[in-house]
Amino acid sequence: MGVTSFKQEFACPVAPARMFKALILESSTLIPKLVPQFIKRVDLIQGDGGAGSIEQVNFTEASHFKYVKHRIDELDKENFVCKYTLIEGDPLGDKLECIAYEVKFEAASDGGCICKITSNYNTIGDFEIKEEEIKAGKDSAIGVYKVVEAYLLENPQVYA
Repeated sequence: MGVTSFKQEFACPVAPARMFKALILESSTLIPKLVPQFIKRVDLIQGDGGAGSIEQVNFTEASHFKYVKHRIDELDKENFVCKYTLIEGDPLGDKLECIAYEVKFEAASDGGCICKITSNYNTIGDFEIKEEEIKAGKDSAIGVYKVVEAYLLENPQVYA
């Protein structure tokens, strides 16, 4: 098994606490409302939403995927950090064992935040993943972040 890591970061005009709450703590209810064309619902399969919990994201027919299951490995509400692992679902195929993510929201000097995402792709056997092979998934994730950002900017009272 090999591990291939990718990092990305981008600036966001929304404060880290609000982005963390929207994208991490309240994502199971907020995201399906904001992108119903792609996500049907998010179900809590095990746990209380904290570390050790497992969530299943169910996609609509418009998606290439049916579902994914994430295990929440660490949830640091004080520092706006979440670590979770994609443990089951169509994106893994027969080449990936799992994908471990770390998402951080760090305060920026303008009152917004810097969103930092690290993805560790744990491959099966000698398979090596290349960045261009995961570009669509990265772009899709950034798209969701941007939809949430726009929603929070349009609704400053939400998660304030």
